[in-house]
Order: sequence, then structure tokens, then C-alpha cells
Amino acid sequence: MALLRFAVFRFLTMLATLVVVSVLVFLIITLPPGDYLSNQINELRATGQSAGIAKAEFLRAEYSLDQPLYKQYLIWAGFMPGPHGFAGLLQGEFGWSFEFDKPVADLVGGALWMTVLVNLAAVLFIYAVALPLGILAAAKSKTWVDYTSAFVGYLGLATPNFLLALILFYYGNRYLNLPIGGLMDPQYEGQPMSFGKMKSVLIHLIIPTFVIGTSGAAAMMQRLRANLLDELGKPYVETARAKGMSEPRMLTKYPLRVAFNPFVADIGTLLPSLISGSVLVSVVLGLQTIGPLLLTALKSQDLFLSAFVLMFVALLTLIGTLVSDLLLALLDPRIRFGGRER
Repeated sequence: MALLRFAVFRFLTMLATLVVVSVLVFLIITLPPGDYLSNQINELRATGQSAGIAKAEFLRAEYSLDQPLYKQYLIWAGFMPGPHGFAGLLQGEFGWSFEFDKPVADLVGGALWMTVLVNLAAVLFIYAVALPLGILAAAKSKTWVDYTSAFVGYLGLATPNFLLALILFYYGNRYLNLPIGGLMDPQYEGQPMSFGKMKSVLIHLIIPTFVIGTSGAAAMMQRLRANLLDELGKPYVETARAKGMSEPRMLTKYPLRVAFNPFVADIGTLLPSLISGSVLVSVVLGLQTIGPLLLTALKSQDLFLSAFVLMFVALLTLIGTLVSDLLLALLDPRIRFGGRER
């Protein structure tokens, strides 16, 4: 029951935070002077195209961009009726992309699941690499194993993702015959899921997963090693060794559980940081994720598209934080729900 109450409280807090984030996102996007339609109207006026100006003015009224800023937000969020009634984020209406001239929902539909797929694969890669290497480096501290792991970690942190992408782009195709660009072969695009399509996606995921996950795995490995070494130097570890407890059992029963806390807490920020950090990688590798869409939307001041993508990243952050909070409460008995003893 304590966990359930804690989960409900955190969920409600997440919803309130999401509302605050939506206000900040909308304000920040509208801070630069003008918007896509205003810029287009100015260009059309300079060239004397009255028909185009009339269409742009119609779109401004259609999507309430001629209203005061607070009304624009309330209509966009779905808290206030607009020209088409209640039709905002709360109602599942994400607005119109003026840059691509189509609904945002149609534009990001395929890109969202591609984004989640690529970054979920990167997260699994990060944990699969960082966990064993971090433990091994701490357990074999000041040996060739530790020094080799540190070298690999620093190399991963120092190499820019886009440069690593270009290197693997070339050598992976030349020597391993790995596909270049995209997340599936062209003949599978728009087709229902099948064994052939799944195999194509998995093969195409190899390079993006490695490129996007390398720096995250290196940073997490170094952090886990440092935390575990700190725990291994504490008196309770020496006591356990003095009582004859075997090294593997002692390591997994006590120090690792404590050192693992930051590992779990990273879930809340890992996915969003991967998405924001993989924009250049997505452009270089030609991945159909929301990264290139966000880059295009921000450059052209496409209000509704950029706002939706940023809200999606914020939602991932809050969901990840909720999951990490619940896992931490289960993992570490020192953590109490609501900050007090039950």
C-alpha cells in the first residue's frame, strides 16, 4: 500500500510538472520575434504575392496565432476552445506543421516509434556494457583490467558521436557489409511488420545503437566504478571479509546494491539525453527519428511541430524519473516513501 500511495503521488506530481513544462516550452519557443507564418507574410509582401498573404493570414486565424499569447497557449494545450472547439494536446490534436504543410500527428507518427526503438536499443546497450565493465574495473582495481576499461571509457567519452558515426558508416559497410543509412531496407518502408522487416530493422540498428550508446556507456561505467570503489573501502566491507564471506557474494550483497543507486537514477535522464544528443547522428546516418524534425522545426520557427517534439522529450523525462523513483524505493531499504518511516 505504501508503494501504491507513493506511485499515485508521484504520478500526480508528474502531471502537474508536465503542465508547468508545457507553459515553459510554449513561452521559450515564442520568445524569438516572429514565427513561421509572420516570416512568410513578410516575404510575400516583399514580392507582392497577395494570394499567398491571404492564405497565411487565414492560417494565423485558423490556429489562433492572431490571439494574445496566453490564449494561444490555452488553445494549444486544450484548456480553452479555439476556432474548432476544444482541439489541443489534451484532446490528441497536435496542431499543424507549417514547414511541411501537414498535421503534426501525421508527420511524427512513424518518427516516434523509430525514435523510441533506436534509443531503447541504445539504453539496453549502455546497461549491458557499463554494468559488467564497471563492476570488473572496481573489483580488479589498479590492474590491467582496470586500466584497459578506463582507456576504453575515456576514448568513448572523447570521441564525438557524429565522427564515430562517419567512421562506422564507412568501415562497417566496407568490411562487414552493414547497411548504410536508414532503419530498414527501402522495400519494407510502409509495409506491415514481418520477419524480413524485423531482421532488416535489427541489422540497421547495429551502428546507430553503438554510436548513440558509446558515450553514455563510458560515462556510466566510470561512475559505477567510482561508486563501487568508494563502498569497497568502507568498514562494513572489511568486516564482511573478516567473517569469511566470499568476495563475489560480499560484492553483490552489499556494496553493489548501494553503488547501483545512481545507475537506476540515471533512467530518468538517459532517454531524453540520448534523443537530444543523437540529432546530429540521426542526420549523418539518415535515421527517420524526431531529431532531424526538431532541428528543421527550430530553424524555421515551426511552432506546433517543435513544441510537440519538446513535450515528447519532457514526457519521456518524467516517465523515466517516475520509474527510477519506484525502482530506487524497492532497491534501497534506506529510502522511505514520502520521506518518513512507514
